[in-house]
Amino acid sequence: SIMYVQFVTSSADEAIYECSEVFQPKLNLFRASKMDIKCALEECSMALNLFLNNKFSEALEILRPWSKDSMYHALGYSTILVMQAAMTFEQQDIQMGISAMKEALQTCQRFRKRSTVVESLSSLVSKQSVDQLSEEEMHAEICYAECLLQKAGLIFVQDENMINFIKGGLKIRTSYQIYKECHQVLQMTQGNKSKNETYYQFEGGVKLGIGAFNLMLSLLPGRILRLLEFIGFSGDRELGLSQLREGASGSSLRAILCTFTLLVYHTYISLILGTGEANFEEADSLLEPYLQKFPNGSIILFYAARIDTLKGNLEKAQLRFQECITAQEQWKQIHHLCYWELMWCYTFQQNWLQAYRYADLLSKESRWSKAIYVFQKAAILCMLPEDDLKRTGEDIISLFRQVEGLKRRISGKSIPTEKFAVRKARRYTSSQPVKLILPALEMMYVWNGFAIVGKRADLTENLLVTIEKEEAALENETNHNEYYMDDVCMLQLLKGLCLKYLGRLMQAELCFSKVIQREKQIKYDSYLVPFTLYELGLLYKQQDEREKAIRYIETAKNNYKEYSMESRLHFRIHAALDSMNASSASTP
Repeated sequence: SIMYVQFVTSSADEAIYECSEVFQPKLNLFRASKMDIKCALEECSMALNLFLNNKFSEALEILRPWSKDSMYHALGYSTILVMQAAMTFEQQDIQMGISAMKEALQTCQRFRKRSTVVESLSSLVSKQSVDQLSEEEMHAEICYAECLLQKAGLIFVQDENMINFIKGGLKIRTSYQIYKECHQVLQMTQGNKSKNETYYQFEGGVKLGIGAFNLMLSLLPGRILRLLEFIGFSGDRELGLSQLREGASGSSLRAILCTFTLLVYHTYISLILGTGEANFEEADSLLEPYLQKFPNGSIILFYAARIDTLKGNLEKAQLRFQECITAQEQWKQIHHLCYWELMWCYTFQQNWLQAYRYADLLSKESRWSKAIYVFQKAAILCMLPEDDLKRTGEDIISLFRQVEGLKRRISGKSIPTEKFAVRKARRYTSSQPVKLILPALEMMYVWNGFAIVGKRADLTENLLVTIEKEEAALENETNHNEYYMDDVCMLQLLKGLCLKYLGRLMQAELCFSKVIQREKQIKYDSYLVPFTLYELGLLYKQQDEREKAIRYIETAKNNYKEYSMESRLHFRIHAALDSMNASSASTP
């Protein structure tokens, strides 16, 4: 297409401005007749390029006119609205996203085979010729599955209604079944020599769905996965990663979605729900072509900055996050993502005033989690010297007292990090508040930030100095409050982490052991012991003491229940045991 050549041969921005004059006659021609799959894919490719160049409204304008008559326009249009809803968390945007997805599902439904694939595709594949599924019907299935999955995600966050929770689960299961059946179709047509461009687009959609489902399911702890396997789900991490890699290296519209899924895995999931061992080399290679093609694309810049953060290149990351903020003004929510990351970059550097600045912006502008933002702001203020605190004009006690009232529920469930923040903030609800000890560093641990700081010896040494100073002050207190031993053990855990990343492993082991020995003296922060057992297990893993590592991690997994952040630890335990089993299998 003329537009595609423009994007490849000239700068992306020039192509955007030329598109209306160059491509408008062709657009009018499309709209005067039936939109076939080839033309739809060309227009959606154009919209995707606009989207990646921060032209979000323009992308929607291209997709809207055909969103009720073309499955790909419907999918693209509703996907952008769903992304917007997921970032704003505004009820109005969520409703718009759900409405758009309902219409997209209706559009896709019109192109599907009359008897639905969920009910009859398996018999169709096994008993009849695959040729009986037309090209249009194959694409309709994959678009329908993608719409179902996105709508399910929005239903989960819509409100607390358990009926909606069940509806969302059913939609996910239906989507998964369609992807499995389409994967069978793909496998049966691999040897087909008459493959065309639209076939490769279908293939890209299947790889995205099968890859994402397998990868995400493989992250789940064994007990949850066993339950899901009972109702037909299964998760194979290597299959998921290989499908997504193949999809990302292809030329389909879904290549960028496969890339983003892998980037989310490497830059967030591996850190928050894993052991923190991300594959930076792969993340860099995935992103590089998009950085070349969309150097000012805010989403691309955001991932580049995030990768720099994880490598410990915080100064470079801060510059890139600022570039991301200045790159566009349409979607302020991308600014909020950058504020969150900048808050942590400055926290890692113990630049508390700058960290406070971004926590303050989040608490005022973003709706994602007011409870976390206000808690985070108060926690950072706790780290400031008295004079700096006065200049901010903030009241720490008042902020902590707001946290509980800001807690949200999703599908009837409280968010674990918010529950953790509420429990910690309760120290300030009594008439005589008991101050939290280094709450910003404790929250850093909750988000696995020590794995990032640990890549910088200078910053880790600075954190150790801060922790040891607080440890000495606590020891010198004559009147111990009821939280005394909880605070002592929390500092030992954080100190042990710093020592581990500085290579002082024996001292780190001693710190972790002290926490475990004082288990019965801990009154409130029961999470400390299972998390410390897990960290001790990782320490032994690092020293190639595999049996010892497994023993401590299994103890954390099996012997403790109903503590803060339990599900997060079980995800991390699953990842740690998985990696040890994998390394054991690969050892001759």
